[in-house]
This record gives sequence, structure tokens and C-alpha cells, in this order.
Amino acid sequence: MTEILSDEAVAFVADLNRRFRPRRNELLAARAERRAAIANGAALGFLPETTEIRSGDWTVPPAPPALTDRRVEITGPTERKMTINALNSGAKVWLADLEDANTPHWANVVGGQQNLYEAIRRTIRLETEAKTYELGGGPYPTIVMRPRGWHLDERHLPVDGEPAVGALVDFGLYFVHNAQELIDRGSGPYLYLPKMESHHEAALWNEVFTYAQEQLNIPHGTIRATVLIETIPAAFEMDEILYALRPHVAGLNAGRWDYLFSIIKYFRDNPAMVLPDRASVTMTAPFMRAYTELLVATCHKRGAFAMGGMAAFIPSRRDPQVNEVALAKVREDKEREAGDGFDGSWVAHPDLVPVCMEIFDRVLGDRPNQLDKQRPDVSVGPEQLLDVASTPGEVTEAGLRSNVSVGLQYLEAWLRGNGAVAIFNLMEDAATAEISRSQIWQWIHNGVRLSDGTEITAELVARIEDEELAKLDLVPGNRFDEARKLFERVALADDFADFLTTAAYDSID
Repeated sequence: MTEILSDEAVAFVADLNRRFRPRRNELLAARAERRAAIANGAALGFLPETTEIRSGDWTVPPAPPALTDRRVEITGPTERKMTINALNSGAKVWLADLEDANTPHWANVVGGQQNLYEAIRRTIRLETEAKTYELGGGPYPTIVMRPRGWHLDERHLPVDGEPAVGALVDFGLYFVHNAQELIDRGSGPYLYLPKMESHHEAALWNEVFTYAQEQLNIPHGTIRATVLIETIPAAFEMDEILYALRPHVAGLNAGRWDYLFSIIKYFRDNPAMVLPDRASVTMTAPFMRAYTELLVATCHKRGAFAMGGMAAFIPSRRDPQVNEVALAKVREDKEREAGDGFDGSWVAHPDLVPVCMEIFDRVLGDRPNQLDKQRPDVSVGPEQLLDVASTPGEVTEAGLRSNVSVGLQYLEAWLRGNGAVAIFNLMEDAATAEISRSQIWQWIHNGVRLSDGTEITAELVARIEDEELAKLDLVPGNRFDEARKLFERVALADDFADFLTTAAYDSID
């Protein structure tokens, strides 16, 4: 910890916060104002004031060699064993996640930075009673680190008596320790940027990057960021986000799970925007097809990479039939993405790397990517992006039970420090838990009934909580009592908590 929290590193983080925290605060206030306007009937659409950017003839800088081929990206937290497994996975990129697959326990924040420090220098190793984990012979994935979103604070590293911005803590510690080392090794400080809702938020990141590079004498444009388009406002600003980050941008990613959460959250008061069971909302739903096709078309027009969504399936060691059905769905999903023109896609488990690799190898051939595949056939307007009503499926008791069980199990693990949790053969992270709890809130507050006619109420959810908890094999020292209170706070309260992670933050060390 002393190495990561050196005087130089802490001073750099403090400097970033003094310079950029006020603007971050302004942008968070602007988010709330925009959401309130939508709730009061304002339309969500493409911005008239940025028409020239969307119609302009411009491109982003070419990718550096280490980011040219991204056909398979494995995601996961920066926990020590998972770091080693990701580096040994055979993927082209490792998304080293300090955000949704991590929990902001201070030990995780600092320990994750330490693991990244050692991973970059190829010195990382772990000995347990059962096994020794160490790096193989490579080649190793390019590391792309994901910091926390703009909305999260970090109370363990206060600046001038106020909590620091979590995103600036994550970025600052990573950059100050590793930027030059990465460059010397033929790579660079590459990032995934989550949760943004506007190009103004992207412009702030661009200012941070410019300043950080100046301070450490790193050439301008060395930092390269891929932006997750995982909020519904950002879907209307893809061109603008690329333009705002133009010296430092590499591409966009279809962050499907947070995107669904964002739609539920943004239109939670609108009964016409109620989604069916989470399991029913696949990537073939019309509004999801519009979103992904627009992303590919926008990226390739600008020379930027289009990255596909997460395959969250965790293979079963006991049930081959479960694997057969799930792997068929994974292949179908990845074949659709490769056919649409995506340059690569995400997986959550090392066993899925060869599955995804085979599919993209078949489509790419000798090419490292599909930047040459333009999509002039794509024409997407606001009505397509917002066509939630055409989504097939129902709200069922099974779907409600799944949301309750996933929400409780995930939050209990989160409180114990685990942000990536295997539940029902799926890797659940904060994004999928957000869907579970926000759907329940939306269903209750819009008077939705189950397919059998039963109204969804807080009382019904409480009964299902009892029944789902009774099914679990609870071990001593579990935190399900706290998890249940937290779940009810974010799923059943009259007011809607914007993020369960901010609601839960005070409950952890």
C-alpha cells in the first residue's frame, strides 16, 4: 500500500481533484436536471446544437499497435487470482475492472492498483494452500483499465476536507505509477470510460488526459480511451463523444446491461416504457438492435473501434446440458456481432475466449479488425432507439423471483467485498444487479401485473424475499440481513436511488 499511496501519487490525485472536481460536480447536477426535464415531458433526441459534428467529415486518430486487434476482450476485477487468470486467458485485451466488477472497499481499490502494478511488470504471483497462480509464457492481453464512473466518490482519500472523485483516484494512481512503464513495454495507458451521459462529460475526461500527460511529460495523445455507451442519453451523442475525446479516443463499446438499466431508470415513471423479464430482453429486441447497429455505423464512419457486449455465461463443471444450451446462445450472440461489423466482443470467463475467438477469426480472416466495414444501410432515429414497446415477453413470477434472488445474493457478496459474483451460471456485476432492483421498482410504481394477473407490490416482493432466502445455504457470518435492508432501500422505497453502489457505499470499509 505504501508503494501505491506514495507522496507523489497522492499529490497527483489531489491536484487532479482540485482542478477537475468542481466541473465534475456541475456535470452531475446537469444530469439530474436533464432527467427531471424528461420526466416532465421533454423529448430525448439528437442534439440540434451539435448537428455540424454529426454531419462533419472527420475521423479519430489511428489506433496504436497494441490496440489494433481487439477481437476478444476478457473482463474481470483486479483481484489477484483473476488478474493472473485473465493474463493467461489468450484474449487480446483484458478489461481490468475497478468499476462494476469491483467493490470500492479501500482494500480493493489499493490492492487492485498493486495487482495492476505487478501485472504490467510481469511479476504478479499468488500462492495458496491449494495452488500457485503465476503467469505463463504469453503473449499477454493488452491491459485496458476501467475506472469508476463520474458519480462515485472516494472518502478514504479526501482532498481539502471533501471526498475525492473515485474516477480521478483510479485514473491518477494508475497513470502516475504505470504510464511510462507501459510505454516502455510497447503499450500505453489505455482506459475504458463508463457511465457517461453526455459529450460534456467526455470533454472533461479529455481535459484530464491533456493535463495529466503534460504533468508527467507523456506525449499528447498517448492515452487512448474506449467509451462505454451504456446510458440512453449517450446513445444520442455517440458522434459528439468521439469528437470530444478525439485526440485520445479509440472506440465505443455496447455496454448492454447498464444500457438496459439506464432505460429503466430514465423512464421509470413512464408506463409505456416498462420492460418484460430481464431474461426476455435479448439483443434481438428492436430497440437493442437499433442501438448496436447505430454504434457500429457511427464508429466505423469515424475510424473508431466498435466493441460488442458481454457474454456473461459461466460454464458449469457439473451440468453439460446447461453448457450446451448456454454456449449455443453465446455463439449466436457473437456471430450476430461479428456479422454486424463489431471489431471484437467481451467474455466474462476464460473458457469463452476460444469460443469468441473462433467466431471472430472466421469473419476477420487476416484482418485485425473490421474498420473497413461501413454501414451506410443503417438509419436509426429516436423512435427506433426508444421503441421499448415492441420488446417481446411478459413480466412473470419467475422473472420477479430471479430479480429478487439475484439482487439479494449480489448485494450480500458486494458487502463482503466481491463485485463479480457467479449466480445461476451468469457472472453478475453491479450493472445486472441494477437491472434486477430497478425493474422491481418500476413494476411496483407503474402498477404492473404478473402474467397470471397478480399485482406486483412491496408485500409480494417481501414474501418472495423470505422464500428465496430460505432456498439458500446460508453460512455463518453472512451479511444477508444487511443486504435485504439495502435491497429494499433501492427496490421498494418511494424515491429512486440513482445507483445502488452509492446507496451501499456507507456500509463498507
